[in-house]
Amino acid sequence: MNQVTEFAATGRRKTSSARVRLIPGSGKVTVNNRPFESYFPVESQRTHALQPLVATDTVSKYDVVVNVHGGGQSGQAGAMRHGIARALLQADPTLKATLRAGGFLTRDPRMRERKKYGQPGARKRFQYSKR
Repeated sequence: MNQVTEFAATGRRKTSSARVRLIPGSGKVTVNNRPFESYFPVESQRTHALQPLVATDTVSKYDVVVNVHGGGQSGQAGAMRHGIARALLQADPTLKATLRAGGFLTRDPRMRERKKYGQPGARKRFQYSKR
């Protein structure tokens, strides 16, 4: 039987989209052909992106290769987190309860609200003038 050696998934957050590949290996993480630490210089974004691996104790089991685009760094880290969780689920379906309990499989639906016509922002109004 043909053994799958790579697990691929897509993660999304805000306007970011991340294509994630999990390859059995030593725990090396690459984002857009750059080292993980140089792509996400902020420690909190790195920990946020790798939360599914830490929760399932699979940090040193897989090499993670990510292509991410769109949005800002926070959204990209969130998209990467979502994609890693979905790829882990493909790799090992027994992790579903752990990933679901951590909220890693749920796509965060919060998006930027659009600007409305006749006002300066999404919610902000022009100053009211009585006279």
